[in-house]
Amino acid sequence: MNRESLIAALQSVCGKVIVDDERLRVYETDGLMAKKQRPGVVVLPETIAEVQAIMSLCHKAGVPVVARGAGTGLSGGATPHPDGIVLSLARFNRILEVDQQNLLARVEPGVTNLAISRHVASLGLFYAPDPSSQIACTIGGNVAENSGGVHCLKYGLTVHNVRKLKLISPEGELYEVGSEAFDTAGLDLLALMHGSEGMLGIVIEVTVRLLPIPESISVLLAAFDDVSVAADAVGKIIAAGILPAGLEMMDNPAIRAAEAFVHAGYPEEAAALLICELDGSGTELEAQARQLDELLRAAGAILIRHATEAADRDRLWQGRKSAFPAVGRLAPDYYCMDGTIPRRELASVLKQISVLAEHHGLGVANVFHAGDGNLHPLILYDANQPGDTERAEAFGADILTLCIEKGGTITGEHGVGIEKIDQMCVQFRTAELAVFHQVKSAFDETGILNPGKAVPTLSRCAEFGAMHVHRGEEKFPHLERF
Repeated sequence: MNRESLIAALQSVCGKVIVDDERLRVYETDGLMAKKQRPGVVVLPETIAEVQAIMSLCHKAGVPVVARGAGTGLSGGATPHPDGIVLSLARFNRILEVDQQNLLARVEPGVTNLAISRHVASLGLFYAPDPSSQIACTIGGNVAENSGGVHCLKYGLTVHNVRKLKLISPEGELYEVGSEAFDTAGLDLLALMHGSEGMLGIVIEVTVRLLPIPESISVLLAAFDDVSVAADAVGKIIAAGILPAGLEMMDNPAIRAAEAFVHAGYPEEAAALLICELDGSGTELEAQARQLDELLRAAGAILIRHATEAADRDRLWQGRKSAFPAVGRLAPDYYCMDGTIPRRELASVLKQISVLAEHHGLGVANVFHAGDGNLHPLILYDANQPGDTERAEAFGADILTLCIEKGGTITGEHGVGIEKIDQMCVQFRTAELAVFHQVKSAFDETGILNPGKAVPTLSRCAEFGAMHVHRGEEKFPHLERF
C-alpha cells in the first residue's frame, strides 16, 4: 500500500490524521534526542473502535505501527518507522473510575502519572510509582517501560501496582489480561506486558492499585565527603532492616547542578548525598528515624538534616527530581544511562565509572535510585564537537557492560528501545533471544508492532560480534524486520 492509499484508508476510520511535514516533525523522536526519524503518518484516535480499525487496517496491509504516549522515554522506544504510522494515545486521557472500597482506579493510557495521585488525594489515596517525569509521562508509557521512580524501593515498579490491562492486538481484537483480584488464572500475561515496549499489543486501559497516604513522612538528607562511603551506607541501611520509601543518591556534580537550579538547600561541598524517605505511623516513624540517624552517623555521614514538614520535604525532593534538567546546565548535551546492579557493587561501580570517564575524556554526573541499584549516570558532551557523540555512546556502552559484569542488567526502568539493542546481545545468549522472538511472534506474527526495538535479531548479534546464530543460520528469518 502506497502512502497516499494508506492516508486515505486511515482517514476513513480515524478523525485525526497528520500528514504534513512540519507537524510530523513533532513525533520524530522521544527523549533520546540523538535518534530521529520522521514518521510516515501520525494518527490520533479518540475511541477504542478507532484504534481497532486502525490496527486491523495496518495488519492487513503490513504497515508498521509505533504506539506513542507523551514521548518522554529515554531509550528511543517511540522512534517512528519511516514507512509506518505513529499511533498517538494522547487523547485517551480520562480517569474512568475510582473504586475507593477496593483501592483501584481505571484510567486510559494517556493519563499522566501525577494526575492519578492528584485525582485521588482528596480521598486520602495516592498512586505509588513516581518517575521524575511524572508530571508529563503517561501511564500507558509507564506500562510499556515498567517505570519506577524514587519510591520504587518500598512500593515497587509499575508492574507491582497494576492489576489489569485492556489491550488491542495487532489484528484489532480487544482483550484483557490480569484481574481486579490479587491473582488470576492462567499464565501471567499481565507481568509480560510490563516492559514489553509496545511490541506485543496496544494498551488501551489500565487498572492501577491505589494506596492510603501514609500517616507520617520524614525525609533525611545525609551528606558524605566520599562517594564510596555513601554507597556503602546504602547497603548498611537495608541490612539493618530499614526499608525506606525512597533512597536516592547524588554525587557532587549533580549536587551542585541541582542546587544552582532549584536552591534545595543541598551542601555543595559534599562529595555525595543520600536522600532517604521514611513513612508510617507517628511513633513508628520517630523510632525508625532515630535508628537511621544513628546508622548514618556511624557510617560516616558528615551532615544530617531531618525534614518532617511538607514544604521542607518537597524542597529536598525537588532537587533530586530536577537533577536531570539541572545537569543540562553543565554541558551542551548529556546522555542519560540506565543500568541496574546489586547494591553491594555500588561503590565499586561508581569508582569504575570515574575511570571510564577519564578514559573517554568526558564528564559524568551520577544520580540514581540507590536503594534498588538503578544507576543513571549522565554523560556530559557537546554534540557540536566532532567525535563527542560517538565517545558518549561508547562510554554508555561500557557502563552497561560493567553492569552486566557485576551481576546486573542493562536497564532498570528506561527500557531497551533502540539505544541498548546491541547490549542485549551481551546480556543474553542465543537460546534466550530465540525465546524472546518466539514470544514476540506469538503475539505479533507479522511483526508490525514497534519493529526494530528492544529485542535484536540473532543475525544482528552475530554482526555485533557478541554471539553466533543458532547452528550458523537464522532460526526465525521472518523476524529479521523486528
